[in-house]
Amino acid sequence: MQARKKYILLAFCASWLLVFYFGGAQIRLLNYVSRRKSEEVRPWPLWVDRHALQGYAPLHELQNDGASHQGSPKSKSETRTNIYKNSRCRMETCFDFSKCEKFGFKVYVYPLEKGDRVSESYQKIITSIVESRYYTPNPQEACLFVLNIDTLDRDQLSVQYVHNVNERIRGFPLWNDGRNHLVFNLYSGTWPNYTEDLGLDLGQAILAKASFYVEHFRPGFDISIPLFSKEHPQKGGERGWLVYNNVPPRRKYLLVFKGKRYLTGIGSDTRNALHHIHNGKDIISLTTCKHGKDWEKHKDSRCDWDNKEYEQYDYQELLHNSSFCLVPRGRRLGSFRFLESLQAACIPVLLSNGWELPFSDVIDWKQAVIEGDERLLLQIPSTVRSINSDKILAFRQRTQMLWEAYFSSVDKIVLTTLEIIKDRVVGRVSRNKLMWNTLPGGLFVLPEYSSHLSDFPFYYLNQGLSPRQEFTAVIHAVSPLLSQSQPIMKLLQVVSKSKYCSQIIILWNSEKPAPPRSRWPETPVPLSIVEGKRKISSRFLPYSDITTDAVLSLDEDTVLLTSEVNFAFVVWCSFPDRIVGYPPRSHFWDNSKQMWGYTSKWTNEFSMILTGAAFYHRYYHHLFSHYLPTALRSLVDQTGNCDDILFNFLVSAVTQLPPIKVIQRKQYKEVLSTQGMKSLHWVNPDHFSQRQDCMNIFAHWFGYMPLVHSQVRLDPVLFKDQVSILRKKYKDLERP
Repeated sequence: MQARKKYILLAFCASWLLVFYFGGAQIRLLNYVSRRKSEEVRPWPLWVDRHALQGYAPLHELQNDGASHQGSPKSKSETRTNIYKNSRCRMETCFDFSKCEKFGFKVYVYPLEKGDRVSESYQKIITSIVESRYYTPNPQEACLFVLNIDTLDRDQLSVQYVHNVNERIRGFPLWNDGRNHLVFNLYSGTWPNYTEDLGLDLGQAILAKASFYVEHFRPGFDISIPLFSKEHPQKGGERGWLVYNNVPPRRKYLLVFKGKRYLTGIGSDTRNALHHIHNGKDIISLTTCKHGKDWEKHKDSRCDWDNKEYEQYDYQELLHNSSFCLVPRGRRLGSFRFLESLQAACIPVLLSNGWELPFSDVIDWKQAVIEGDERLLLQIPSTVRSINSDKILAFRQRTQMLWEAYFSSVDKIVLTTLEIIKDRVVGRVSRNKLMWNTLPGGLFVLPEYSSHLSDFPFYYLNQGLSPRQEFTAVIHAVSPLLSQSQPIMKLLQVVSKSKYCSQIIILWNSEKPAPPRSRWPETPVPLSIVEGKRKISSRFLPYSDITTDAVLSLDEDTVLLTSEVNFAFVVWCSFPDRIVGYPPRSHFWDNSKQMWGYTSKWTNEFSMILTGAAFYHRYYHHLFSHYLPTALRSLVDQTGNCDDILFNFLVSAVTQLPPIKVIQRKQYKEVLSTQGMKSLHWVNPDHFSQRQDCMNIFAHWFGYMPLVHSQVRLDPVLFKDQVSILRKKYKDLERP
């Protein structure tokens, strides 16, 4: 029986060997034929309900896989090679750092020649550079060069297209194959493919371009900028639309879009599909083909219905009332809707595959936008629905920060571009990502001052830090020292008794020479005298003698108590990024004169604190001296006035918050307002009118009014309460 089983097993194995031997070739042939058939183009299935299905594109386009628009990899490579002949350029290989060593980071703009045509947008860019602190009219001092030729619109069909650019730039002695040059561009290529072709040889120039493709972008060398319209403001710009935070932050609509639909050409696939996600309830996705001269020749069966729906909604109303805004690509990758969404605090949902986002080197866009995929449009609604309220609120706040810091004006876009290049040139002192992505933004953070977050007043809370518990008193002296009974002598004693006072600096701005140290009283803290060069703006110079975070700015005839100084300093430690002090002033809009006005009336509302008695962070000295243009500081010195107003403008522009007023003894209010700065033209009859003029000059330079009104005054605990004065910490503030 056992032998029989063995024979059966052997016969079974032999039969399997015969099958594999004779059938293996047939199986291999069958696999080969199947593979060949699978490589052939299969016709699109003829679904029974195909009449009810709305495709993203016509049948022939699906079968061709979009080859007509994209081109073969070889043709794309050839196109890129022709456009970017120096595609491997980096700062180390295509930039001459030696030009920046002697005079620092200076920018030269080629002067406009007779007959030059310059668009409104390019003129704004040139103006921003010329008015910046980096501009130099001397090319020998320049580190970076900007052409006088308008290169913004390189669409050959555009009326603003400038011909013969290559011939012109080759004639510039400074061109040097584009080395150390910066070229701006908003529109490249032309119908129908809108390639990256600029119609000029960039050479080794840095390209600041809108709608930048990732594959064409040279990291660490080029800069992606946003697409902006010719109406975009030169300076300032409108504030973001997020006035207050709703909790939960959901709005009337979840997702909206309203814009053009392209019937043919590049970009048409994406926009032709947008109607699929429209539900008429919380998702509004509207397109119109009613644009261009020949739209009726190309209209399809959906055009009439689209146009009808399109007119039923207001675009601004949609922006104001939606949580998310769809930002699909147009003919090019960028779109005006990107900036519009940021301003409206409508979180951008991008459908623009391959777009290098603006200022991507420094901005963390993952905290502000949703990057979708053009090929996965139907997943967008479920994606945005899954985002929780906390994240929506955080995204919305970040859109406002980025809008106001970098995108609200042409001036900010240009300065951000220059600052990024400057950080590359001076790599050892540059801003980190946190400085670029938190308030007040990279433009107000000067790395020459410090590269440590703890040295700036804006980051204490973010880093869990507190300012040092000491201050430096800077007393502005303009009167000659004639007797020991002058107000400055008493002021020295009062301030030096403060337990927080580290040192006192007398800024001598008198016509008479400064008296020797022996004529000044002995103080428990170091006392030094610094020559101020008889300039009123010198009180805000970044003196190396100031080693503390806090600065107490005082006029020579200010009258205060030590307890008032101590209380004000304690308050400042809680608000280290603001001005904290006593004498307030305010601004208002005069409708009859259509200009800003200045008032010194004592009211409950104020927007400025005079620097005759105020605490602030020493970083603002550096910002005042290096951020503001020389023209504004010269105006202050020429008039001998308005230095305190300009300082308040600067700090409010940085913080977007009002100053802090603290309590002072009642009988001293009028003393401060009448005595303070008396020798500095307070008795001049033109003093008040000069300050009115300064308000409007400063507002014009900033592009808006940065001052913020407040009615808040901080008092000590138990101040004026009906309890024993012995229980109060700052007893002297209530004693007669």
